[in-house]
Amino acid sequence: MASDYRTAGVDLAAGDEAVQLIKPLVRATYRPEVVGDIGGFGGLFDIGRSGYEDPLLVSATDGVGTKAEIARQTGRLGSIGRDLVAMCVDDLVCVGAEPLFFLDYLAVGRLDPDSVAQLVGGIADGCAEAGCALIGGEMAEHPGVMANDQFDLVGFAVGAVERSAVLDGTAVATGDVLVGLESPNLRSNGFSLARRLVFDIAGLDLDGPAWDGADTTLADELLAPSVIYAPAVLAVMAEHEVHAVAHITGGGLPGNLPRVLGDTVDAVVDTTAWEAPRIFSELQAIGDVSDEEMGRVFNMGMGMVIAVPAVEAHEVVDLLAANDRCARVIGELVDGTGVAHLRR
Repeated sequence: MASDYRTAGVDLAAGDEAVQLIKPLVRATYRPEVVGDIGGFGGLFDIGRSGYEDPLLVSATDGVGTKAEIARQTGRLGSIGRDLVAMCVDDLVCVGAEPLFFLDYLAVGRLDPDSVAQLVGGIADGCAEAGCALIGGEMAEHPGVMANDQFDLVGFAVGAVERSAVLDGTAVATGDVLVGLESPNLRSNGFSLARRLVFDIAGLDLDGPAWDGADTTLADELLAPSVIYAPAVLAVMAEHEVHAVAHITGGGLPGNLPRVLGDTVDAVVDTTAWEAPRIFSELQAIGDVSDEEMGRVFNMGMGMVIAVPAVEAHEVVDLLAANDRCARVIGELVDGTGVAHLRR
């Protein structure tokens, strides 16, 4: 029998069908600066039309980690792309940048056009909320390397910031107040530990209740989409003095706050200032995980932290609320050497 690409596991026709399905999703994210259309060898973006005087381009890349495995097991692929966008664009705003455009890479064991449309649809939804254009991507089948229903997602975001407005850690000062933006779920971090706890140790079922008496399933809790903070944080930057922004991902508060502090201040965080979502205490109880380890692995209910002058803190909290982002004062900066202290 004659051999061809399809017998090797790659279906070019399915790839063409997937592209046709995602075209309207991609076009719906376009900004006025986008040049051309889907299907070229590269995405074109006219930075000159963005209104910047002396811009620096800022790039960030990330994935969704093993949260993708939960999506695969449940067949719920619609929101995982939003997680991907959140992980990338919320890194950009930590240096003061506005997200401009996004590219994705999707690897699958077998290319199913409907599944691809769900995955890319989630990315497009996230891009629309973040205000960035989805201008390129790649789909790749990996037969014999990945199982038919396996997939992995990687994203790449580019933003811009005026050279004079870059957040580089030099503006932070003793007395600054820390405003924390709440996260109602795990977002896309710590899932290797979460999966070990719920599957290997507790033997839980994704379709069962998240905990005794819960109205949501375990799958609902683990697949809850990531909050996208970038637009709300940019709104704050437009009206208030912001000294630093930290995206709380892998490493938690103690690992991520020091990245934006410099070496003259410490962050003192009052962890009693908010109540962590219940999913965290449930995970901790399953494996008798220490408080320290939980804080290093998970965001514990805080997805982003902004350092602002004390006199502006409450107005910043109000503005974030007006932009549909719950926030509260969770600490302050004191003289130090760039360390985060969590007080309980």
